[in-house]
Amino acid sequence: MATIVEQKAAPKTTGRTIHSAFLYDLLLWFVSVGGEQKFRGKALDLAELQPGESVLDVGCGTGTLAIAAKRRVGREGSVCGIDASPEMIARAEKKARKGGMEVQFKKMLAEALSFSDAQFDVVLSTVMLHHLPRKIRQQCAHEIRRVLKPGGRLLAIDFANSAGEERGSFLTWFHRHGRVNFPEVIAMLDDAGLKCVKSGPMGFGGTQFVLAEVANREAKVGSENVAGKR
Repeated sequence: MATIVEQKAAPKTTGRTIHSAFLYDLLLWFVSVGGEQKFRGKALDLAELQPGESVLDVGCGTGTLAIAAKRRVGREGSVCGIDASPEMIARAEKKARKGGMEVQFKKMLAEALSFSDAQFDVVLSTVMLHHLPRKIRQQCAHEIRRVLKPGGRLLAIDFANSAGEERGSFLTWFHRHGRVNFPEVIAMLDDAGLKCVKSGPMGFGGTQFVLAEVANREAKVGSENVAGKR
């Protein structure tokens, strides 16, 4: 069953917060062109989830991906979803209870995660980054890096700028509220200590993905020092 974490008030952020859970689910339906299950499945495949891993879904929305992730990591694994919207968390908890899934949900800001350092194997972020101003997005990236274990990885999916997309298409109008420049996102993640492993189009509604892992900066510095002594 879902683990409910009580909080008196919704956390405040300078990013956009969606309060309509129904409209959020409708958005994802349009993004996936009606194939939300395939969209979620591809996302989890890209994240390379393994049984027993600990997963954090940042900006979990109504919890569909977090619940699907729990099925992947199994009984020995753990999944927590966080969102700034109490309406999203309420709907996510309802979905988890209905499905009998042990998933924890918390009202929390993506740029101020109240978790210990190196707590998670994997962090997921789906169509969330475009809601954050650049400064907050950078803070979010550093927080994600902080809570990831050594060797941990991040899968981020979002709407991407696309010069070839048809201006008159419905999806273009539907998600014109925000997109991200993926080369900038990759550079931002690298600055936070997360090295891009692979990236590309998702094949759903103009979305793209980036899979990044915790960069072994100490090893890099060590090799540079060795090279400098030669």
